[in-house]
Amino acid sequence: MRDLLAITKAIADESRLRAVGLLDGRELCLCQIVEVLGLAPSTVSRHMAILGQARLVESRKQGRWAYFRLTEDDAPAEVHDALAMVLASLKRDKQAKADQKTLKAVLKIEPEELCRRQSDCKC
Repeated sequence: MRDLLAITKAIADESRLRAVGLLDGRELCLCQIVEVLGLAPSTVSRHMAILGQARLVESRKQGRWAYFRLTEDDAPAEVHDALAMVLASLKRDKQAKADQKTLKAVLKIEPEELCRRQSDCKC
């Protein structure tokens, strides 16, 4: 029951759903997620922590950079089921499609440059 509650809490927020959609098939730096979502780095960090607690995303640090990706195979079946449902729904969502377009442009910018643009970036 605890896993299910964490998962439902994590996916009950539009920004967190958008972040999950951005991570479909790729790993992103926090700065890249911040740039697409248009939220403060501290806000996005908190969203990513909630997704991590629900085991929907995994993170790694590389120097001063924090990278995120969707969970790998070792997560519970409920996590994979939730991700499949979310990703299928996002394929039909206008905002998610716009986010993917924005992400293409963001991926052309070095993370260091993105970090300089963001006022309270912790990178």
